[in-house]
Amino acid sequence: MRIGLLGTGPWAQMAHAPALSGHPELDFVGVWGRRTAPTKELADAYDEVDALFADVDAVAVALPPAIQADLAARAARAGCHLLLDKPLAPTVEQGRTVVDAAADAGVASVVFFTTRFQPETAAWITEQAGPDGWFTGRAQWLGSVFSGDDSPFADSPWRREKGALWDVGPHALSVLLPVLGDARRVTAAAHGPGDTVHLVLDHVSGASSTLALSLTAPPAASGAAVELRGTAGVTLLPESTETAVSALTRAADALLTAARTGQPHPCDAAFGLRVTEILAEAETLLDAG
Repeated sequence: MRIGLLGTGPWAQMAHAPALSGHPELDFVGVWGRRTAPTKELADAYDEVDALFADVDAVAVALPPAIQADLAARAARAGCHLLLDKPLAPTVEQGRTVVDAAADAGVASVVFFTTRFQPETAAWITEQAGPDGWFTGRAQWLGSVFSGDDSPFADSPWRREKGALWDVGPHALSVLLPVLGDARRVTAAAHGPGDTVHLVLDHVSGASSTLALSLTAPPAASGAAVELRGTAGVTLLPESTETAVSALTRAADALLTAARTGQPHPCDAAFGLRVTEILAEAETLLDAG
């Protein structure tokens, strides 16, 4: 499969370029970016994004959500399969546009929720999704992007604007939803220190969950954890030793499979849209105080 990359920022350079160029079943054709200098360091540069669409079978996207949504819809209409980043879009309307464009064009899509493509954590999610009787779930995704000294993402304008809810919230939801079921509603949302937010979800299974999300945690307190409690007892999300590059390689594998078989992947654009809908509902509650 011939694939192109949209984006030239830190995430594109750290994860996407090495994953795409090193994949044995992908021909990494070239890259388009809003900045030309970093683009040429990654791969052959395209000045026009539509020219890249015309030369490839798929695109991977490493761009801010609003830009991703618009370009992903254009790429789908051009017949390109989509390897997308989270969040799918900053609004439900933009997310739905991506889903509709992919469906109309009959192209495959995969949204890269990192935890879903790491072997240890993916296996745990599958195992926990089987039993009934979960009572509560608790997810903490606490980053120090804005409180540490060396994060390459600290100057990201969209992260400054949207905060932890939209940056790490998708990771937490990608773990909780397949186990506890869809969220019927966000029952509570409250601000914490910095960009920290706390959410309470009511799930269709009857379980409830709480989420604590932050990009401004003290570095010594940063980390991610998920705990489930139910009739089977207590279980914790295992730690993964996988790198982002290896996880993204597995996401590319998933896109290849979905494109060949026509079977949607569980982390397709439609799932990304559902995550966006929940985040938008939480954002509305937070804005209302």
